[in-house]
Amino acid sequence: MFTGCGTALVTPFTADRTLDENTLRDLVRRQIEAGINFLVPCGTTGESPTLERAEHLRVVEITLEEAKGIVPVLGGAGGYNTGEVIELARELETMGVDGILSVTPYYNKPTQEGLYQHYKAIASSISLPIIVYSVQGRTGVNVEPATLRRLAEIDNIIGVKEASGNIAQQARVIHEVPEKFLVLSGDDSITLPLMALGGKGVISVASNEIPAQMTQLAQACLAGDYAKARALQRKYLPLMEVNFVESNPIPVKAAMSLMGLLEPVWRLPLVPPAPANLRKIEAVLADLNLLAGRSVHAANRD
Repeated sequence: MFTGCGTALVTPFTADRTLDENTLRDLVRRQIEAGINFLVPCGTTGESPTLERAEHLRVVEITLEEAKGIVPVLGGAGGYNTGEVIELARELETMGVDGILSVTPYYNKPTQEGLYQHYKAIASSISLPIIVYSVQGRTGVNVEPATLRRLAEIDNIIGVKEASGNIAQQARVIHEVPEKFLVLSGDDSITLPLMALGGKGVISVASNEIPAQMTQLAQACLAGDYAKARALQRKYLPLMEVNFVESNPIPVKAAMSLMGLLEPVWRLPLVPPAPANLRKIEAVLADLNLLAGRSVHAANRD
């Protein structure tokens, strides 16, 4: 269900920083029309830390309405308070999501045993499939391969979004977990090598901009067509890299504005990209013929 390419959807806002429901619907439709394999609302790329609970649920609800069962929806439900994560996961289960993506607790930095007990508690509270999200660079805690091996023994913990950036660790994860356990790349730029090792796909930032192409890359890897995957990797690597010239999702939302897909609005503490970085983003888009002839206007100015 969650193989190939899934998009970590951005959350569009209006000029007054409220949820832009119409644009969100347009973005979800664009993803489905491009052939995306699954959708992931309310993750890091969706600015989930700044969404109120009602907004979080509304984003997922709209995604489900537009997906219409055509593609699976993996709803974000993570945080540093296990009880609150369980409550949110239960609400998303009631709404009809197909699974949960749950980032490791951040700030309180649990031990490996704490991580295991955290995910075990979530899994025992819902029947939905759960994908663990390991991103040490943001949370300060790494889900070690041995811990993932233990978590893989829990029936409804079915995979991991591995965003350590450490290909050696990712190879060890694939070695440790059962073959049916999904190891998904959390970094666009290393999707190809991870899938060559046995990974099953990517939860992508770049697919906000280029959903068809990122889906083609992931599907080529699944089919063993690495020549095609390498060609796509070579062409779109500059975009994958410039999306992280500042903290995600600052660059990708700036790029999508330049593509004419949304208004360039972030919620504090995120702010528009520095002018030099904006020029880098625009140059990459120009090289790929992705510009829509509009400029990012000043946004989120107090």
